[in-house]
Amino acid sequence: MTHMFDQELREQLAQARQALAEARKAGDEDGAQAYAGRVAGLLHLAAHHGIQLPHLAEEELGES
Repeated sequence: MTHMFDQELREQLAQARQALAEARKAGDEDGAQAYAGRVAGLLHLAAHHGIQLPHLAEEELGES
């Protein structure tokens, strides 16, 4: 079960990062802010469950 949870978090994080990059590229500030928050939330969830995921410090804060 833990492996599946870890894998799902990693997949969702990759999708959120991709969407964040696309929103930034499109100049969609609201979308970028929302996806930055999604990335930060997923990182927080992972940390809460003891899952270490590579990330940048600004991703923890949900900065866009």
